[in-house]
Amino acid sequence: MAASGAALAQVHGGAEWDPMARQFDGVPGGGGTASPSVPRDTSLDQLNRFLSASQLPALDRSVYLSIRAFQLSRLGRAADSQKDIVEMAKVRPNDWQLVLFSTMPRLGGGGDRAAALRTLDYGLQRKPNDPWLMIAEAQLYMQLADFSRALGMLDSVVGSSNGLPDRRSALYFRGHANFNLGNFQAAANDFEGALVGTNTVKARLAPLLYHYAAQVHTRQDARAILTKELGNENLYEWPGPIAKFLIGKLPAGELEVAAESDETAKRSNGKCPAAFFVGMDAVRRGDKQRAREQLQLAQTRCPTVSELNWAASSELKRL
Repeated sequence: MAASGAALAQVHGGAEWDPMARQFDGVPGGGGTASPSVPRDTSLDQLNRFLSASQLPALDRSVYLSIRAFQLSRLGRAADSQKDIVEMAKVRPNDWQLVLFSTMPRLGGGGDRAAALRTLDYGLQRKPNDPWLMIAEAQLYMQLADFSRALGMLDSVVGSSNGLPDRRSALYFRGHANFNLGNFQAAANDFEGALVGTNTVKARLAPLLYHYAAQVHTRQDARAILTKELGNENLYEWPGPIAKFLIGKLPAGELEVAAESDETAKRSNGKCPAAFFVGMDAVRRGDKQRAREQLQLAQTRCPTVSELNWAASSELKRL
């Protein structure tokens, strides 16, 4: 069994890896696939065998150690789990915490979030107040619909962060916490802050789309603002068709076709965000029946580890 390709791709760039740029590519934070690509149920015997390989690359070893730390935490073997965290720090001294940031929300999303939170706590014992570990914990609390607790953690990260990638990620996830709590102007401000330093349409689209969703509930003209932000950007590449739909340049039926036929959309479960944003367009227009239908569809299509699932659930409660 090979280590998760998605998990490895996320940490190759070290602190420069940006979850927003990969929002709709089928990795954590996007519509995602229906189940985590990280091998959550790999047995301890298998993990021990993988980790015994002398030529295992450092990044692969760190990922496997993170999975084993999670498994050991599930079994109540706290001391052994902590030893794996210590070993991760030896193997990847500069970015071991990014590996945990990458794997724990997905591993915990399989059902045992308590074990994932304990594993992250072990990491925080070694590196207190690390922004990536705290952002990962906030994601797990949002999976549990504890948005208030997640908001408090993300407030702390934003207030103390000195690096652009971690601050931008914290603002992005804090935007989701605020959105689900109904703090729409604060959410819009966070998503706007998450755009700082982004200079490609791929990196900008995720916060721009959620910025639109938040502004639907404010006195601002969400469609006009999104149109202005996009300018003359080429929106043919997924998730560009979602933006084209929201600004009135693509019918909903054609968006559904794109979500089912575009290669990137198929790989990243594009039908999930398509349903959510069609629902938000209906909310903007005051069409509650259409909004309810599409948001319920998004709940069905989007995995529980996805921000889109949380947002759809929160919107349905408000309708």
